[in-house]
Amino acid sequence: MIQTIADALAQQGYETLTPVQEAVTDPALTEADLLVSAQTGSGKTVGFGLAIAPTLLGSDDRFGPAGAPLALIIAPTRELAMQVSRELTWLYGKAGAIVTTCVGGMDTRTERRALDRGAHVVVATPGRLCDHIKRNNIDLGDLRAVVLDEADEMLDLGFREELEFILSEAPEDRRTLLFSATVPAAIAKLAKSYQRDAQRITTVGEAKQHSDIEYRALSVHPRDTENAIINVLRYYEAKNAIVFCNTRAAVARLTSRFTNRGFSVVALSGELTQSERTNALQALRDGRARVCIATDVAARGIDLPNLELVIHADLPSNSDTLLHRSGRTGRAGRKGVSALIVPAKLRSKANRLIGGAKLKVEWANPPSAEEVNAEDEKRLLADQAWSNPIPEDAAGFVANLVAEFSAEQLATAFVNLYRARQSAPEQLAAPGTPADEKPRGDFGPSVWFSLSIGRNDAAEPRTILPMLCRLGDLTKDDIGAIRVQPSHTFVEILASSADRFVTSLGPDMKVENGAVVTKLDRAPDLARGPKPGGKRGPRPKRASRPTYNSDAPSSDPKPRAKPADAPVAEAQRARPEKPRNDKARADKPRFEKPRAPKGERPPKSHKTDRSPMKPGAAPKPKSNPKPDGFEKPGAKPKVKAKAVWKKDKPAAAQSDTSHRSDKPAKGRASDPSKRFTPPNKMGKPGRKPKSGAKPSGGREGDATPRRGKSSFRPK
Repeated sequence: MIQTIADALAQQGYETLTPVQEAVTDPALTEADLLVSAQTGSGKTVGFGLAIAPTLLGSDDRFGPAGAPLALIIAPTRELAMQVSRELTWLYGKAGAIVTTCVGGMDTRTERRALDRGAHVVVATPGRLCDHIKRNNIDLGDLRAVVLDEADEMLDLGFREELEFILSEAPEDRRTLLFSATVPAAIAKLAKSYQRDAQRITTVGEAKQHSDIEYRALSVHPRDTENAIINVLRYYEAKNAIVFCNTRAAVARLTSRFTNRGFSVVALSGELTQSERTNALQALRDGRARVCIATDVAARGIDLPNLELVIHADLPSNSDTLLHRSGRTGRAGRKGVSALIVPAKLRSKANRLIGGAKLKVEWANPPSAEEVNAEDEKRLLADQAWSNPIPEDAAGFVANLVAEFSAEQLATAFVNLYRARQSAPEQLAAPGTPADEKPRGDFGPSVWFSLSIGRNDAAEPRTILPMLCRLGDLTKDDIGAIRVQPSHTFVEILASSADRFVTSLGPDMKVENGAVVTKLDRAPDLARGPKPGGKRGPRPKRASRPTYNSDAPSSDPKPRAKPADAPVAEAQRARPEKPRNDKARADKPRFEKPRAPKGERPPKSHKTDRSPMKPGAAPKPKSNPKPDGFEKPGAKPKVKAKAVWKKDKPAAAQSDTSHRSDKPAKGRASDPSKRFTPPNKMGKPGRKPKSGAKPSGGREGDATPRRGKSSFRPK
């Protein structure tokens, strides 16, 4: 081993190496790619630091001037990357190494300046490292080793594309080391693609997962999950504890609840900034906080030296996550407890997770309030304060206490002060109790009160209960039955709390909305009487319905007479169409089109301008029209010309159409006089040019084209 590395290990108190550290430092594997699987807490961070040290230093004891990075460590989360950076800093500190981090949530400009100054080892998260590579902020040309820490977690978080991009940018002659708690098929495929003849290392501890951790599965009532967590925290009183939740909303809810109960709590989830997450972990290490409420983002690589308890408030999604969560405790030979909070409906899921992780779990009920108090007594009696001498500056005060109070009074005050510093344990329901029914003991002696509001005033128990607790200085355990009547409400209050309730309301005995509270001398008669209107008499019996008989004669007062030809009528009835009634048709007058008298001309239709047909003449065929060039012998040639509009020409001359063809205008498709032409168009028929203007286009009768709005207006 390199001397500077050995000195750093001795300074940190390392006497022997863990199995995984001994396996990766084998001299035969100095230049080989490694695929290492070992349980969490087995010292993998120091292990890969020792494994790549000969590759980075060679035969030297110290690093040279910093330039392009020689080693690249990739971690899935920011917390794990910062932790790896701290471990490698002291491990390579005596060798003069410069370790730089590139993680999400930090200032990119600061990281770029650090890379420009030079670094020997870079610890990064996949996303931020890809960003630096694409911006040319980091040079990977001198890399000698690449380490993927918690590779399976990075694939679970969706970093496959980033990892493939980073490995493709690194030199091909590098060493690639993959460290993971488990080796699924995706990790094996990644190792086969980017490693060269990787050596598989499996430590003995993998066969027996977390032998230093005590697993307990606690069956709880569905409504007592949070109360059970409180009792577990109070029962063990661990120096550090982590409560794992599946969602950020659950983290926020439990953080608020436990803070109100007096626990020193910090939260750790993905919605927090990097500085907030760093401060939370530092508070746990310094002892300023004892409980961490976290999502699975903290399940990987977080190393808290005094972490003794892990509580699964929500069951994890798979067995691997269960192992990684539990692996936060029981590290480096220390003992720990992993408690699963299991409602009745999730018991089968818990059994599947436990079976998949191959764990030996003890099923039990959560600690009760009596058990928590018993543990408090044991811790109190085992405290070293009983054997410590009296402080010199407090001797007089102790003498005054002994002289003024009896031993029983001193012991009572001591117990009360001790319990005041702790959160009171919760009363839990039995796990077998139905979810909608929580058992309550005998309510005891009670006093009844009457409120001057009832069902007619929209009064409900869910609104009356918090109002009485708030205004009457009561708890929900002090209030028994609440019976809402149409105009008033009866409330049962514990006899020991009745005087406090009356004193809190004051002499007016009024609550919200002016409702008056009256103390009753005895319990009200709440027996239900008959409904308004009296009892309903027996229902009269209905007469039985007559049975239908198809052979019985019809009850129709006017029976139909059968026609004489019954067989014919039956045949006609079977046909789908109705029989023809010739008689009715004969009586109905027949419509005939009126004809004009002979010799008189019918009126010309407004829909045609063809010449009327003479009576008796055959209609003119519409097909086979005459060709365009056909003319009668001796006829004048047809001249096709358009009329020229002039203001000074009489109207008769303007309407003269003798120069046109003899063919009617309706039958000529080329006749534009019957066409519709939109306004502002060139060559519109009937448009009059301005005086003195010449027709354009060489065609007589065409209007002069103008731009803009037309000046023609119909008269």
